[in-house]
Amino acid sequence: MKKRYVVLIILIICAFALIISAFTGTVIFLSGAKSEKGRPADFSSMLSDDSAPGFKKALEVRSFTFPEDSGPHPGYQTEWWYYTGNLEDSSGRRFGYQLTFFRRALSPHSIDRKSSWAANQIYFAHFTVSDIENKKFYTAERWSRAALKLAGARADPHKVWIGNWSSGKDGNVFKLIASDNDFSINLILEPVKPVVLQGDRGLSQKGGDPGNASYYYSVTRLKTEGSLKVNGSEFKVQGLSWLDREWSTGALGEDIQGWDWFSLQLGDGRDIMLYQLRGKDGSLDTHSAGALIDKDGSIINLETSQFDIEVLDSWESPDTGVLYPSKWHVSIPEYAVDLTVTPYQPNQELNLSFIYWEGAVSISGGGLSGNGYVELTGYEGSR
Repeated sequence: MKKRYVVLIILIICAFALIISAFTGTVIFLSGAKSEKGRPADFSSMLSDDSAPGFKKALEVRSFTFPEDSGPHPGYQTEWWYYTGNLEDSSGRRFGYQLTFFRRALSPHSIDRKSSWAANQIYFAHFTVSDIENKKFYTAERWSRAALKLAGARADPHKVWIGNWSSGKDGNVFKLIASDNDFSINLILEPVKPVVLQGDRGLSQKGGDPGNASYYYSVTRLKTEGSLKVNGSEFKVQGLSWLDREWSTGALGEDIQGWDWFSLQLGDGRDIMLYQLRGKDGSLDTHSAGALIDKDGSIINLETSQFDIEVLDSWESPDTGVLYPSKWHVSIPEYAVDLTVTPYQPNQELNLSFIYWEGAVSISGGGLSGNGYVELTGYEGSR
């Protein structure tokens, strides 16, 4: 009799899974995106897809208002809330973390369905911790639909969540909570600088065609404290975090292979954001750009000709065979910036539903020091 119950339960679970898959169809692309070789797809491919008509595009400068723009923008196909940070405990033991919530629309308009499971917004999240001392890199991801309160986002009071993973705002501070089997964070982030509108007053151009752009703002310096757990040990930590917010539809041009993105927090109080867009022919796209954010939060926009990023070393992933840059010389001559950027550990590759490298880095050179994060996408073709 017990065996019959077990079989019945298995059949119910399988049927339930099939029903859920049938509801969305295109979720198969999102939750199990695969390359031609059967491996996870590269992350940048998500921003090149604008096949579904009817979505809004980032076409012109707009006014940003808060808290409204801290919430979701469902008329656009893709959106994210991106937190990264460098932390340490009282003994100086270092950690890096990333917690990112993504929203992906399946259709540009809500579809009226009777089922309470129905949804046209899918949320997924990536969570990582870099244990620098032990050279361990922990990764986890979650997927869910914006139905039955399983996942979602709101503006006021601000919150984004998938299950018990969440980022929210309480007054002026952000709260981040996420946990997996071997690691977790519970952090409070307090902005030290005001919101920065990247690009042209928040319109960040990623290509030459109309719509090859995103709406993009950052909070580049957040004083951070709280607790972090790895492998059964808990640490009280403090440090600095960075928040990036973008929403768009098909932001990247068809000729873009991927990008190298840098968020650098200098010890003198300045912050730097740079991104290089790499063409499929190996060239550097002229829409690569950046910003230098001064101590008081004022922003200096940087064009491609004003900065240089030279690769000094590389690292080959033993898991995917992808070859990534792994050390850089970053210079902004006009503003006396001459830096060496080095990963705290080479293996900070996310091999999840998408493949990309996102890791904590140290900064030195030119009398400057600091920490940051680097994101590398579109290198899957290097294997």
